[in-house]
Amino acid sequence: MGFARTCAVALVGVEGVVVEVQADLEPGVAAFTLVGLPDKSLSESRDRVRAAVVNSGGEWPQKKLTVGLSPASVPKAGSGFDLAVACAVLGASERIDPRVLADIVMIGELGLDGRVRPVRGILPAVLAAVDAGYEQVVVPECAAAEASLVPGVSVLGVRSLRQLIAVLTDEPVPDEEPEDPGRPDPLLAGLRVPGTGAATGMHSMGAALHDQGHDLADVVGQISARTAVEVSAAGGHHLFLEGPPGAGKTMLAERLPAILPRLTRQESLEVTAVHSVAGLLPPGKPLIDVPPYCAPHHSATMQALVGGGPGIARPGAVSLSHRGVLFLDETPEFSSHALDALRQPLEAGHVVIARSAGVVRFPARFLMVLAANPCPCGRFSQNDDFCECPPSAIRRYQARLSGPLLDRVDLRVEVDRVTRSELTRRGARGESTATVADRVHAARERAAARLAGTPWRTNSEVPGRELRNRWHAVSGAMDEAERSLERGVLTARGLDRVLRVAWTVADLVGHDRPDAMDVALALQLRTGVPRGVPMAIGALT
Repeated sequence: MGFARTCAVALVGVEGVVVEVQADLEPGVAAFTLVGLPDKSLSESRDRVRAAVVNSGGEWPQKKLTVGLSPASVPKAGSGFDLAVACAVLGASERIDPRVLADIVMIGELGLDGRVRPVRGILPAVLAAVDAGYEQVVVPECAAAEASLVPGVSVLGVRSLRQLIAVLTDEPVPDEEPEDPGRPDPLLAGLRVPGTGAATGMHSMGAALHDQGHDLADVVGQISARTAVEVSAAGGHHLFLEGPPGAGKTMLAERLPAILPRLTRQESLEVTAVHSVAGLLPPGKPLIDVPPYCAPHHSATMQALVGGGPGIARPGAVSLSHRGVLFLDETPEFSSHALDALRQPLEAGHVVIARSAGVVRFPARFLMVLAANPCPCGRFSQNDDFCECPPSAIRRYQARLSGPLLDRVDLRVEVDRVTRSELTRRGARGESTATVADRVHAARERAAARLAGTPWRTNSEVPGRELRNRWHAVSGAMDEAERSLERGVLTARGLDRVLRVAWTVADLVGHDRPDAMDVALALQLRTGVPRGVPMAIGALT
């Protein structure tokens, strides 16, 4: 009779639960029973573990073997328990000292030949282990860099079960045959499924490979839209761009991530954890330190946007764009149910998905950019009569965006058609990405200094009651905005959002408090009604 225990991690979304893997050997007919609410992929580990142990030079016990996963009430899925199950069995058969295994967390899938393959969610699993008080973690060798991002934990990367047995028994560690140089590591094949991020509008290799070479100076004209993009980046405000096809809406959205500040260490860990669960970490770059960019197609389902899927829910576009940009091009073409599902994450900063398999919570604090044509043909304008759409079709098209959704958007800008003179003009170009990014970074620092000691970091996160009670604009600066509230042009939520935008404009131009000019620009960006103020931020400094 023998008994041994070790630990693994069960992931529920991006949150982990430490699971104790127990192995018990009893005299009797040789059998292998796995209990503890495993799913199909975990139940199959019995055959994988048996073959891996035998092919690694170990002896499989010919007794009644029971492996329990505790707590039994937590659903367990995936193949990441293989390594812990194998070591627990070897400990129960006294091939490994059971006392050595008790305080080690093991994460990894076993091949039939004993090689240790990586699994999704290494980073959140190690974070859960550290939070539970564990200091030693064993992971696949190719995932050791990702696990080492977590401070306060000793990480051991192994390539095969033979190596792990040798380390735990103080035997000489065998050398594994290296793969041919220049060939991709076959152990990473399971994490790089083609098309994994296609439905969410993200490249299958992850956010870090989004093209950052675009320059904001490439955008011709569009002073108002460029200002709106800058204000959006500085304060974290959602943005709605409306204009004809070819005016530059997509160009502006693609250049927005480049002017956002780089992610802090904590933000990088949050983003990396989500992308690790989704299997979208780029090879050779375990830490994502740039804001992600997601641009799903308008045919994307609600599950692709907010997350879901069969079994354990997977993160959707709103979570994959956490701390980054979610761009919805041709927004009226999206399903109305999918768009309305964005209301909750826009307000809460996270999304909760309730399914029969369990409840999953994903972070979703993103910067949303909406883009739409003015009508089905895209040529509707107050200045010309190129549009041939009937008024009823225009009204139906514009009504696809619900009022409650648009009320959560801080900035609404009309993108004008580019003229021939603007397109063919030589020499004069707008400000570059680097120039705008410097102003955005300085504005973020002013906001962070003002909000120090509070749970908020950007102006868009500050509740309206705090703005009205703690951070006031210059006396009389909000008079015009309050009159707009009385006339029904603004809602109460809209008035708070105007004040938030005004604070962002003040941070960009270097004012201690928003004045009447800052509030007027915020009103113009919110309502689209001209207020007689310069639209370029540089003109206000």
